[in-house]
Amino acid sequence: MKYFWILGITLLAGCSGNNHKSDAYGNFEATEIIVSAEASGKLLAFNVEEGLTLEAGANVGYIDTVQLSLKRAQLLATRQSVSAKIANILAQIDVLKEQRRVAETDKKRLEKLFGENAATQKQLDDVNGQISVIDRQIVSIETQNAAVLSDVKSLDAQIAQINDQIHKSVIVNPLRGTVLTKYAEPSEVIAYGKPLYKIADLQTMFLRVYISGDQLPHAAIGQKVHVLIDETKKNNQSLEGEISWISSKAEFTPKIIQTKEERVNMVYAVKIKIHNDGRLKIGMPGEVNFIKD
Repeated sequence: MKYFWILGITLLAGCSGNNHKSDAYGNFEATEIIVSAEASGKLLAFNVEEGLTLEAGANVGYIDTVQLSLKRAQLLATRQSVSAKIANILAQIDVLKEQRRVAETDKKRLEKLFGENAATQKQLDDVNGQISVIDRQIVSIETQNAAVLSDVKSLDAQIAQINDQIHKSVIVNPLRGTVLTKYAEPSEVIAYGKPLYKIADLQTMFLRVYISGDQLPHAAIGQKVHVLIDETKKNNQSLEGEISWISSKAEFTPKIIQTKEERVNMVYAVKIKIHNDGRLKIGMPGEVNFIKD
């Protein structure tokens, strides 16, 4: 009997020692971005490989722009031809304004002579009519000039659009990170919006866990926590993390998450930011313990 009593105490102590659990469980994730093509055409160069670390702003490839360049050259030639009309119209307006200036001088002289009874009313009416005709001609030509200027603005907008398309034919990496998946190869003909590669910043990882309503008062944004990852079957490695986001809505526990509470309980999603020194991988499981005051 004494032997069985000692054995029972030993088993009880062993069970209680294994009963320690973390406050929450989840998986590591990173902010993933899918870089897509912003132009259509043949992919002439594409220097991207899975596992390669790319810097933000790096040019990693480009799409064929021959047709865009030819279209831009055509628009530039058309603009030059239309702009020549503007110079001709402005020259005509200058001539008419000079004629009007001369007519105004004649009018002042005739008005003075008419006051001295040295000129007739018909002469004065003729010069006024001449000025009126010149004014109408100026308005008519200015209207033509406005239409030509509108054509030039339209061509400028089309040229700017082509320049933007040529600029977007160069594939620029948006952020510093590691290429996770490559979707295209050089010499492929791609369409606008086709995914080219997926990249993620693996230097900063996030552990998404779920906590119960009872644990919610112990969690706050900016709070430091202990993050545990598997080292061996029995031992864990500890990292420092910081709570960066807490969901404002409760939800049912996802099936892939195992917590101390039953699955039917409502929980809150929490994201914990951790600096990755290379040990963390996307999808890897992790645990968290809140630092108690």
